[in-house]
Parts: sequence; structure tokens; C-alpha cells
Amino acid sequence: MIEVGPNFISRPYREVSVQEVDVPLDPASLRRYLMGRPVYRRTSFMVLVHGGDRALVQVDKASTDPLFSPVTRVRYLAGPGQVAFVEDPAVDTGNATQMARAALASGRPGPIYVVEGMFQHVNFIVAPAPLTVRVVEVIPPEPPKLLEMARRVVDYDEDLPPIELDLVPVDLRKLAAEAAADRYLFPCRCAGLELDAPVDFLDACPPDEQAWTLIGCERSRQIHQAFYGRDPRRRVDICPRTVDAPGGAPTLLKCCLLERGIESSGSRLVVPWGANLEEVRQALHELARAAAPSPSEVA
Repeated sequence: MIEVGPNFISRPYREVSVQEVDVPLDPASLRRYLMGRPVYRRTSFMVLVHGGDRALVQVDKASTDPLFSPVTRVRYLAGPGQVAFVEDPAVDTGNATQMARAALASGRPGPIYVVEGMFQHVNFIVAPAPLTVRVVEVIPPEPPKLLEMARRVVDYDEDLPPIELDLVPVDLRKLAAEAAADRYLFPCRCAGLELDAPVDFLDACPPDEQAWTLIGCERSRQIHQAFYGRDPRRRVDICPRTVDAPGGAPTLLKCCLLERGIESSGSRLVVPWGANLEEVRQALHELARAAAPSPSEVA
């Protein structure tokens, strides 16, 4: 039998069988009821329902070759006082983040949550404790693109553990206000960037250099040098790499000096400024693997 610990969900959820029973849900009664009873060959977990109560057990079978095989071992995981039932038709029960979100939003104590979600499919999650991933990203626009891409990934990827995304914004408006310049140069146009001083955009290649303050990263400095033959008179760095990760917190960020793939820097994963969903997905998997507890910690 595989070990079941915090954040565990059944993958795939078709391994979870839901059965109404007419016996009490205590360990001894369920073992007597299940031992030798034929179950479907893909069944590994059973949610047993009696009245309004539920228990969760794990089972071994004599074989996985025939369609049905007798139960040879029963592991009692939780009884009615430890199983909370949650109904949420918006939840993809194959997705650990959605499962954890629904469980924690229910306000029920758990520690095991049986969730009936989309299409009335059922799965369970044990002691949900989502991994917090900091997403360092420039704003505006709001919400920023990297955060939206990460949200899309955690909502469709069924192999990730539960993840909670925490935006750490690098606000261009705030940096500009702190610089208190008479004229600004930004790398490119973006929605929501409105200032009280004149603004130019580097990607528009203004024909004449101005006495502006560049609110931009190292790549922007390089482009300015290529256009005008010199560095800007003043620059405020906006690179997300400059934002510290307190306590080695798992962090996702992007950098335009990286043109393809992903780059690991301790607890930080860097994707390109023009990252695609696959690069974001790979980065989130790397962060999840790095944050996973060792076998000794689980024991």
C-alpha cells in the first residue's frame, strides 16, 4: 500500500470507490465487511457511507488482472469524526490545488476531506497545506501576466501538489514616484501606466535621447546603449531578480536576460520575460520538488 500523508489525493481519482453500507463505520466492522469482498481492480480507496457519516479505507486486492478481485487487506484511514464532506461542483477532483482550496474554504476541521466536485466525481485530500509560491512580477498591467499564467497552470496540472500563489509586485508607478524625475523612459507600453510627468517608451525608439530616467532592467540599459551610444543618465532597476526571497521562500520570477528555458537559483526559479505555459509549468514543478519534505521528515 502506498503511504498517505498531508496533501495526498488519489491519482487518478477513479481509484476511489464510494459505497453505501449498512454496517457501522468503526474499523472492526468495516474490516469484517470488506475482507474477501470483490472490488474493481482499480479500486485502492473506498469512501464508505452510512447515513450521513463517512469513513475512508485503503484496500489491497488478491490481483489486479481480473475486473474484480477479493480484498486481502484493509487499512482504516479515518472515521466519521475525521472525515469532512464537501460538495462543490466547480472543483476538478483530479487537481490538488482545487481540492485543497475547496477543503480549506469549507471551514470544516478535517483532517481528511472527501470532495464531490465536477460531474459528481469524488476524491479526497489529506490535511491540505498548500505550498506558497511567491510570484515576483512587474505591474501594471494588473493582474500581471506571469501570475495569470501560473494560475492557469495550477488549475489544469494534475501532477502538482496544492499551491497558493502570492504576488510580490514590482510597481512601476511607485518606482517612478520615488525617482521624482521630470521625464521617464519605460521599456514598453503597458495598460494602467499613467504618470504626471512626460513618458517615452524604449520599444518605440524615440529619435532623440532625452534627459529622462529609465525605469528599466539591464536589458533595457543595453538597448538604450545600442540606440543612443551611451547609458541612460539615470536608471531605476526593475528586474525581479533584485527582490529578495525571505527565508528561502519558493519564488517564481521572470527575467528578459533569459531567452528560453528555465533557470534555477536556489529557491528561485526564473523563466524568460516571454515565457510560455510549459516553461511556467516546469518551473512550478521544480519549486514543488525542491520544497517537498524528505522521507525522514514525512516519517
